[in-house]
Amino acid sequence: MRFSRALATAAAATLLLTACGSGGGESGDGATVTLNVSLFGNFGYQELYKQYESAHPNIKIKEHTAAYNDHHRDLATHLATGSGAGDIEGVDMGFIAQMREVGQQFTDLGTDRQSEYLPWKWQASLTKDGKQIGYGTDVGGLAICYRRDLFQQAGLPADRDAVSAAWAGGWDKYLELGKQYTAKAPKGTAFFDGGGALYNAVIGQAPEGFYSSDNTIVVATNPEVRKAWDLVVQAIQSNLSAKLIESSPEWNNGFAKGQFATIACPAWMMAKIKDQAKSFAGKWDVAAVPGGGGNWGGSYLTVPKQGKHVAEAKELAAWLTAPEQQARNFTSQGLLPSIPALYDKPEIAGYKDPFFNDAPVGKLFTTAAKELKPQYQGPRTGDIQTTIRDGLVRIEQGKQTSDQSWQQTVSDVERLAK
Repeated sequence: MRFSRALATAAAATLLLTACGSGGGESGDGATVTLNVSLFGNFGYQELYKQYESAHPNIKIKEHTAAYNDHHRDLATHLATGSGAGDIEGVDMGFIAQMREVGQQFTDLGTDRQSEYLPWKWQASLTKDGKQIGYGTDVGGLAICYRRDLFQQAGLPADRDAVSAAWAGGWDKYLELGKQYTAKAPKGTAFFDGGGALYNAVIGQAPEGFYSSDNTIVVATNPEVRKAWDLVVQAIQSNLSAKLIESSPEWNNGFAKGQFATIACPAWMMAKIKDQAKSFAGKWDVAAVPGGGGNWGGSYLTVPKQGKHVAEAKELAAWLTAPEQQARNFTSQGLLPSIPALYDKPEIAGYKDPFFNDAPVGKLFTTAAKELKPQYQGPRTGDIQTTIRDGLVRIEQGKQTSDQSWQQTVSDVERLAK
């Protein structure tokens, strides 16, 4: 990729600072320093690790990955017990507020890079006393990824503009198209993957989600939360769901076996699809999200103080999230940068992804990011998402009615607040 002179200069400066900041990552006796990076899912860093290690011969990087909920639960445990955390820990947007509450256990990354970031992205990982605990990696921004071939087999329009227009009126229109799909669906396929993932996209468009801005949990009182629940329940009861739990082995197999035709698709979801649905390259496409706007997810890199090599870890985290690396991760993995100066670069805004039938994902997701109105995230947002997902799973599995599961869900959320 060719970047502007300013971007190249900034990247060179970042690399120079990294090389000079701590003797290339050498320990006091010149021995090799191993940095343990703990993540969830695919952050797209494997080639970047090789590049960094080549420039820093005394640095070796080991990545450890775990399932989304397991990773964040383990990190919370490590922080509580004072040991076990990686040198660098990835944190999802849904959990960054929880980590922010124990910000004293993370290295303060300073304010030097504040001007680079989307203001709301920077603010979300800032402690009350002004310490920055995380470098933003990416932002969500919503779309719908769909299987063109399955749409065609079900007699639906497959062109992305026609698909976007079909559900432009909102999620009710999405369900209408889903019912048309289900009537002629290819054997063994459903319209979408599972209720939990769909719910996250729907609630992500609401002005207020699980928390009010004063950190009060409003799941039981915010009508948008119940409205999103009822819509997803309607979709489940219409047999549109493949009943798969996001990030589970069954969900991964669902991609590989082509068990669903659409999925709520923040930018980072494209990397997951590429990982799990390799045999369907070119058959996936990307359409605008029903209703427009919204956000789901996006992550941070943090540096726990209990790590063995804090200075070196801080430098690596800064390099991995520098503009050049964020731009590369978008064109290679589909992870939308947290740095808005990149959005108007031709190589970003004009990027088309061949895996997704040359969909103009650069234009689609950068436009979504510019229009995004962030929703406030409280300390237990990630746990609440999981609790609501579990409630919808009970309905999908026929264990409870919608009202029964809602009552249990509200009760379970109230316990989180105590």
